[in-house]
Amino acid sequence: MSVRRVMGTETEFGISVVGQPHANPMVASTRLVNAYASAELHVRRARWDFEEESPLRDARGFDLARELADPSQLTDEDMGLANVILTNGARLYVDHAHPEYSTPEVTNPMAAVLWDKAGEQVALDACRFASVAGEPDIVLYKNNTDNKGASYGAHENYLMKRSTPFGEIVRHLIPFFVSRQVVCGAGRVGIGQDGRQHGFQIAQRADFFEVEVGLETTLKRPIINTRDEPHADPEKYRRLHVIIGDANLSEISAYLKMGTTALVLDMIENRFIKKDLTVSHSVASLRAVSHDPTLTHLLEREDGSTLTAVQLQWEYFHLASEYVAERDGNAVDQETAAVLERWESVLTRLERDPRECATELDWVAKLSLLESYRDRDGLDWDDAKLHLIDLQYADLRPEKGLYHRLVRLGRMQRLLDDDAVTAAMHDPPEDTRAYFRGRCLDKYPDSIAAASWDSVIFDLPGHDSLQRVPTIDPLRGSKAHVGELIEQSETALALFSALTR
Repeated sequence: MSVRRVMGTETEFGISVVGQPHANPMVASTRLVNAYASAELHVRRARWDFEEESPLRDARGFDLARELADPSQLTDEDMGLANVILTNGARLYVDHAHPEYSTPEVTNPMAAVLWDKAGEQVALDACRFASVAGEPDIVLYKNNTDNKGASYGAHENYLMKRSTPFGEIVRHLIPFFVSRQVVCGAGRVGIGQDGRQHGFQIAQRADFFEVEVGLETTLKRPIINTRDEPHADPEKYRRLHVIIGDANLSEISAYLKMGTTALVLDMIENRFIKKDLTVSHSVASLRAVSHDPTLTHLLEREDGSTLTAVQLQWEYFHLASEYVAERDGNAVDQETAAVLERWESVLTRLERDPRECATELDWVAKLSLLESYRDRDGLDWDDAKLHLIDLQYADLRPEKGLYHRLVRLGRMQRLLDDDAVTAAMHDPPEDTRAYFRGRCLDKYPDSIAAASWDSVIFDLPGHDSLQRVPTIDPLRGSKAHVGELIEQSETALALFSALTR
């Protein structure tokens, strides 16, 4: 039993152009991504390979008809937008009106946080590269709403066993996601999709969810997304595409988001959860939890009993602790033990007084900051200054962002060091197929025509057609598998010949 599994994140950044409030965000996003590509990729740019993508396949056993799909769902179409594959195995591209960074595949929650943080630095460099003479500066925000009715995503992906019944995933994950926001919410000034109702809430995304289960990601958003696009052997795996989380700047919030979810998924896969943790009216409950930073809102259960979101998280924690003890005893791996220890510590202090988590969790840190301004200046929640502070917390610029100021002041704890984050901007994880993708792009850039999560396509001398190397197993193509072979192969042709010998 472990938190280890193939996982990754996708972050759509909020974007603005200095001095141009009505600038076209798609144009600005394209300028940003192209600027990074021009500065960092001095040779042939591999295109993204869309051939194996299937965004309309539903985990409930059908494919949505293309003519019925919203255009935002057609992510398998090459729209000609800026799209760059990075040497760290990640992807930086334009997703409709936002620049988006998708991490490479990793195998544990700490690595997920590391390459997610590397994405922030990639995005910052892209802003700097785009700020050329004559062009206005671009500013990025790691948040999830413009407070004008629009929301953009911070998604998580987890590889799961195909044999796990999807109904069991839905049953056990919905109450977990309803309550998980008390640990990993990013905090938001404003209630409702357009933020018009005054107040503070725990999560940025909660007000934008409308149904329990569905295929969409931009309208009629579901708590459980059913996209069945595994980017792996579909006979063995499914990829759980989680769209309900917030974009976290806090490394601890992000770590717990990924780590606790991985633990719950392991319990679901192994049929350990026998207890019914279902809450009534889950969509309304999701919003109600978010709207109550006192953490006292009582969720109704199907049997008529009630409990708070923190108490519901405790239920999952105790199940996970029992599960680990039963499966692993004293042999629990350090990564799993660390997640459980941090989860227990945070829940203990949230239950006692949420303010005790102000140096660890995004929403508590932000609320503490806002309350200090409210106390000092006598501000009500309808004051525009508070909305600006909310936005400034998410500003990626170290010299402007309030999250970064808290870090400098020692008022926000970190898990990573800057050197590791800088290295992860360019180096891929060593224990997944991202290693093969990233190292090939780094060593043979002129010979890579295209790539995707599950393939690398070579353009080789002496071959009349492009040569596809499938990478269908996310755990193959690691340094252990191909590291020595890549080091010994001076050319892509030599590597391909060795792989296909």
